[in-house]
Amino acid sequence: MREFIMRPEILDLEPYKPGLSIEQIKDKYGLDNIIKLGSNENPLGASPRVQKVIERHAAGVFRYPQNHSPRLTAAISKSIGVPEENIVVGNGSDEIIDMLIRMKCRPGLDNIICYSHSFSMYGLTAKLCGVEYREVERNDGYQLPLDRLAEAADENTALVFITSPDNPTGLAATVEDISVLAGVLPENCLLVVDEAYIDFVWPPESYTPVQAFDKFSNLVALRTFSKAYGLAGMRVGYGVMPASIAGYLKRARIPFTVNTLAEEAAIEALADEDFYHKTLEVVMRGREYLTAELEKLGCDVLPSQANFLMFQPPKPAQRLFKELLKRGVIVRPLASFGLGKHIRVNMGTDKENEQFIKILSEVLAGE
Repeated sequence: MREFIMRPEILDLEPYKPGLSIEQIKDKYGLDNIIKLGSNENPLGASPRVQKVIERHAAGVFRYPQNHSPRLTAAISKSIGVPEENIVVGNGSDEIIDMLIRMKCRPGLDNIICYSHSFSMYGLTAKLCGVEYREVERNDGYQLPLDRLAEAADENTALVFITSPDNPTGLAATVEDISVLAGVLPENCLLVVDEAYIDFVWPPESYTPVQAFDKFSNLVALRTFSKAYGLAGMRVGYGVMPASIAGYLKRARIPFTVNTLAEEAAIEALADEDFYHKTLEVVMRGREYLTAELEKLGCDVLPSQANFLMFQPPKPAQRLFKELLKRGVIVRPLASFGLGKHIRVNMGTDKENEQFIKILSEVLAGE
């Protein structure tokens, strides 16, 4: 067999490892019912209105979509109060991350900075692009080390990433903290705030800088339709950024990355405010319930502003994860984040949350 020469960055690249699907778990353990609380998905699924829109437009998928998704861009602009020229829609916010790194960073010269125990896509994409990726240690209690990020940045730092609310901890940076960090970064450095879970913060005006986007010259905010809007399988997200940066991304990107059905679904999801607010109610109620019940079971639970909780159980996390899996409950062990003693669980429906606590208490009592 012929051996082909590949780029050296690829040779030891560790691929992203998602959790097992519901079908895989059913087959492996011979189960009929699964409670999936490991991927931070919407507990209510997708809006019925969105499902009808997808059905209505299914016959048109043989047509190419409009490049750069202008109708969705206009809908997002109206929803968040940001001019259209500051918005770039992508095939999930992961595409925006990839474009920012490829189009802003010079391989072999620039560096990217984030912090430890964070979302793996920043480092994975940086390595794929041949760009140095640096991490600073978190502050005590897994707090976001914004001060250390500022200290670590130099004249060759092209991008600084923070996730707020953070995955996997659920902790969030305030607008004031983000403003301070943006103000002290080097002149050529962009601060990228990944706001995948921003819909679940309270109060929202204290945590997202998007409402004051025009006061920042070096800020990029990333958002997704995968969480609060229940469109994880459609792969659609967007970035809010300076108009000049948005122009460069649109100029250089490959065409038609957001498919027709994803655009129609996202437009309808923005319009269905009743479903959006019902989602927030279920998540907020579930967050309060799970926090209290996990603490009763002896778990150390971090306060969260997201649709999930990170906790340290009183028994080994990996063993607990496997025992839950045998009983049809999927949570996320955090060894891949470098947090081997911890587990992440997202809010399900009220019934799913109660079943999870019941099964978890049985497993803890039986070990």
